[in-house]
Amino acid sequence: MGKYLVRRIGNKIFSGKITETEAYIGPQDKASHAYGGKRTKRNEAEYLVGGHVYIYLVYGMYWQFNISTFKKDEPECVLIRALDCDLASGPGKLCRYLKIDKFFYGEDLTKSKMLWLEDRGIKVKAGQIMATKRIGIDYAGRFWANKKWRFVLK
Repeated sequence: MGKYLVRRIGNKIFSGKITETEAYIGPQDKASHAYGGKRTKRNEAEYLVGGHVYIYLVYGMYWQFNISTFKKDEPECVLIRALDCDLASGPGKLCRYLKIDKFFYGEDLTKSKMLWLEDRGIKVKAGQIMATKRIGIDYAGRFWANKKWRFVLK
C-alpha cells in the first residue's frame, strides 16, 4: 500500500500509487489457486520467490495482476486491485491501463526494465488502511470468504 507500480512502454512511463490489494496465503487458503498444494502450469508463478508476477485471465477477458510474496515453493501472493487513478480503479482496468498481460507472467519485478515497484517515500499508517473481506470468493466457503484480507487505502 502506498508504493507505486510503474510501467515503461517504449519511452513513456505510466504509474500509479497502489490503493487496493488482496492477500492469498497459499495451500491452506481455499480462495488461493494453490489451495491444497495445487501446482499447475497456470499457477506456477505463485511458487516463485517474492517479487514475481503471477497473472491470469478471468471471465476470458480480464487480466488479474498478482505479485508473489514469499519464499520459493511457498505460494503466497497479493492481488493488486487498484491504483490511484480512474483508469486503474479495478483489477481489469489496472491491467488495461498499464498494458499488462500474459507477456509478464513470471517477470521478476526486482530486475525488470518494463514493470517495477517504487518507494517514493510515502508513509502509510495503519489507520489509513481499511480491511474488508475479499471480493468474489464465496466459492471458498464462509470462513475464507469473510477473511478481512482486502486492504483499501482510505
